[in-house]
Amino acid sequence: GAGSAAMPLWDFQGSTMVTSQYVRLTPDERSREGSIWNRVPCFLKDWELHVHFKIHGAGKKNLHGDGLALWYTQERLVPGPVFGSKDNFHGLAIFLDTYPNDEATERVFPYISAMVNNGSLTYDHSKDGRWTELAGCTADLRNQNHDTFLAIRYSRGRLTVMTDVEDKNEWKNCIDIAGVQLPTGYFFGASAGTGDLSDNHDIISMKLFQLMVEHPLEDETVDWTKIEPSVSLLKSPKDNVDDPTGNFRSGPLTGWKVFLLLLCALLGIIVCAVVGAVVFQKRQERNKRFY
Repeated sequence: GAGSAAMPLWDFQGSTMVTSQYVRLTPDERSREGSIWNRVPCFLKDWELHVHFKIHGAGKKNLHGDGLALWYTQERLVPGPVFGSKDNFHGLAIFLDTYPNDEATERVFPYISAMVNNGSLTYDHSKDGRWTELAGCTADLRNQNHDTFLAIRYSRGRLTVMTDVEDKNEWKNCIDIAGVQLPTGYFFGASAGTGDLSDNHDIISMKLFQLMVEHPLEDETVDWTKIEPSVSLLKSPKDNVDDPTGNFRSGPLTGWKVFLLLLCALLGIIVCAVVGAVVFQKRQERNKRFY
């Protein structure tokens, strides 16, 4: 389709414009938002989505925004404040954030992050979603003269996000999280938004592949449409703080971490005392033999 014409199996809204070469979610203009959503729910347990996209505009360093989001969610075609789509969603979101709203951050933008939501979490734009982020990486994906791609793979509870934005024709790992539970029957979509700053946010293609993966026999008895989106984490995303490399390091020490540190320190002191006593005793014995 072109202009405002309908597209088979896809719906779009907002400032979205369809051309023969790309779908432009937002033009390089202020206060725009747009989205595109597939009409057919996905009932694949294991899948991989390849997205060919382009984010570009006239704005120079940190004078562009806000970014692009890729969705696998229960809701579709619901406009909202999260890159042009609904907050408190159910499902998975991958954010390609191009503008640092948190001036105190050391994170390098553009920044790609992942979020899984069961409807109870709110995306905090002022902190660039840091409190609800599962993992992320920095990627130089804006205003490139070559093609830029992103791949999202979900298989046997493992979520992997890879990028190809360096014109090397190879995937580079960005996010790898185990313990992710996503139901079937959700919809794929893409959205983008601009505020006081802007960019062109273009989707050139979205291709979904089924992954042929063996599952345990007990999985056959599960109703995958009834699963609640969740992630089994060893720690809360709120324990994560910024790292200039775009990775995570541990946040403030919690009570149990302090306890473990004290226990390790006590054991170290005991070991040193025992070793010191043995060494001292042997020296005493040598001195007696000498005299």
